[in-house]
Order: sequence, then structure tokens, then C-alpha cells
Amino acid sequence: MHGARVTITVETNVKAPIDRVWEAYTTPEDIVQWNAASDDWHTTRATVDLRVGGAFLSRMEAKDGSHGFDFAGTYTTILPHRLIEYAFGDRTARVEFADNSGTVTVRVSFDAENTFPIEQQRAGWQAILDRFARHVEGRG
Repeated sequence: MHGARVTITVETNVKAPIDRVWEAYTTPEDIVQWNAASDDWHTTRATVDLRVGGAFLSRMEAKDGSHGFDFAGTYTTILPHRLIEYAFGDRTARVEFADNSGTVTVRVSFDAENTFPIEQQRAGWQAILDRFARHVEGRG
């Protein structure tokens, strides 16, 4: 299936200072704690080289050991506390951080892929973002 890319957008509001939100999104020690779409998956390791041209990798695995994959890519734009853009495979994603005095809106837009239904992809990325918010707020 070729043609126009579909972009999916998910967002969450995090009740925390922008410094903490940014740190939690870009620090491997934090990423391994929140980066999963469901309780039966986890991120076993993460690497971050937070600069334009720098690479990142999160190793995602089913907790029962049945399967796993590397979510990896390259940063294309970094505006501290405001914007991260990256490429992964032939797709791209954009993460925007909007600081609203005490609450940070994190909005992620990404190219859909053709294997899974759009709603399933949206639900998965939203679940990860919800876990991120709980982690930063100390609820997860």
C-alpha cells in the first residue's frame, strides 16, 4: 500500500515542571520505567544520544520472553524543552512539549505504518504516553 502517509497524534498533560518532563522523556534510566504499551511488555534497555544526528534505541520485549524488537532511530531536530523530531526506518515522529505553568502538554505525532490498524497504533502510543505521565507524576 503506497500513497499519502497518515499521521497519528496522541497527547497527554503532565503535572510537573518542564525540566522534569524533558528529563524523563530523554533519560535512559527513566525510559526503561515508562516505555511500554501494556503491563506484559517492558523496555529492557535504552540508549539516547540527544543531538541532531544522534541515535536512540529502546529494546522492547514481552515479559514472557516470547518476542521483542528494537525501536531505534535518529534525532533530526532537538529544541530543548520544546521539540524532538526523529526518523525511524522510513517514518518520522515529532514530540512537542508545551509548558503551561505547572502542566506540560506532550504531543506526539507520527507516521502510521501499514501493518496494524490506525486505531491500534493510536491506542498503543497513547498507552505509552499515559504511562509516561504517571511515571513523571510519581503515580506509576
